[in-house]
Amino acid sequence: MTPWTNWAGTASTHPRRIHRPSNIDELRAVVTAVADRGGRIRPVGSGHSFTAIAATDPGCDAVDLGALSGLVSADVETGLVTVRAGTTLRRLNALLDMLGLAMTNLGDIDAQTVAGSISTGTHGTGAAFGGLATQVAALELVTADGSLVRCSPDERPDLFAAARVGLGALGVITSVTLRCEPAFVLQAHEGPLPLDEVLASFDELADREDHVEFYWFPYGRTALVKRNTRCAPGTPARPLSAVRRFVDYTLMENVAFGALCRLGRAVPRLVPTLGAFAASASSTRRYSDAAHRVFATRRTVRFVESEYAVPRESLLDVLDRLRALVPTLRHPVAFPAEIRVAAADDIWLSTAYGRDSAYVAVHQYVGMPYEEYFEAFAEIADSVGGRPHWGKLHPLGADRLRELYPRFDDFRRVRAELDPQGVFGNAYLDRVLGPVG
Repeated sequence: MTPWTNWAGTASTHPRRIHRPSNIDELRAVVTAVADRGGRIRPVGSGHSFTAIAATDPGCDAVDLGALSGLVSADVETGLVTVRAGTTLRRLNALLDMLGLAMTNLGDIDAQTVAGSISTGTHGTGAAFGGLATQVAALELVTADGSLVRCSPDERPDLFAAARVGLGALGVITSVTLRCEPAFVLQAHEGPLPLDEVLASFDELADREDHVEFYWFPYGRTALVKRNTRCAPGTPARPLSAVRRFVDYTLMENVAFGALCRLGRAVPRLVPTLGAFAASASSTRRYSDAAHRVFATRRTVRFVESEYAVPRESLLDVLDRLRALVPTLRHPVAFPAEIRVAAADDIWLSTAYGRDSAYVAVHQYVGMPYEEYFEAFAEIADSVGGRPHWGKLHPLGADRLRELYPRFDDFRRVRAELDPQGVFGNAYLDRVLGPVG
């Protein structure tokens, strides 16, 4: 058995075997063999989910799609690009850049695989933009009987509505067709502002700016606000110098911040002071660059995370209660909260299904106690109908999730049709989806 652990160390398992198919026929043979012996198998992606969504049950198999990587086809005129499921977002962005194309929106981490990112509902920010799954035009997956199935808005539309955020419960995705757009430049404006000012104007800010988010350090009075504006075609990029980029992102946001977190973990009573210092130390910067270089940044400081999508109109109430919560906790919080927005979509298990959403993500430095904080935050978010990110820590089960997702039972129906024996199940899916059927 080969041990497997996710990036944050919050989930680990010992699969009976990790399969690494080099082509679709090998993958189909693996799935068929596992199903024939009554086993279970899970795709593991890059391990960037904080939940145990990718963890295999004891004695079960895993499949690593790292060898199924790269472009299958690209039409620069239409922007339709088909990519193999195991391709990381970082590699995809580089390949698209060479074609003069780009993803419409991205999250701030690009280490995930394409299949893993859409399957768990990865998103960026922007009131007029949906999550990554809304950019999917079609996909193919291997189902429990070894069939290779294609779905799109016109071909098996119910499966398409389910599989774009499918949790890996419907099959193993082999390729994804993305609707991309001509490469564009983002103008970035990042810097600290008084937290109360940000909260008072955030709704207007979110509607005015193309992509906006902010980070709140729990013991500081300022927020780090990031505003990204899409530039007109042909606008030249004016990126940060190599030295400034190294100082701001490598030294300050990773090396120095990591050192503060380690000190806080060693001496918890210093965390409030260190957090206030980190908030005040943020600098202002303006630059422009290719979109994917602005959207995503390298993260070397490890953390654990919980995130909920709440109705956008509930955001300020949630943040008021979260601010009141932090001083009452037994253990201090060493990491900032992150706030983003997204447009409503029609994907059955998308956290933004049917409603414009605000995302509140809370974090804790790895190795520091987080359970009390995350549990209290979950209660706050749940009280306004918050939907937890499928790849981030949360306590909810199928009964509550059914109340939050109008098409929950439709998803379960499609799952039962495709995988009646639960070949792609695991303990996490048993909890959040309930038994197959």
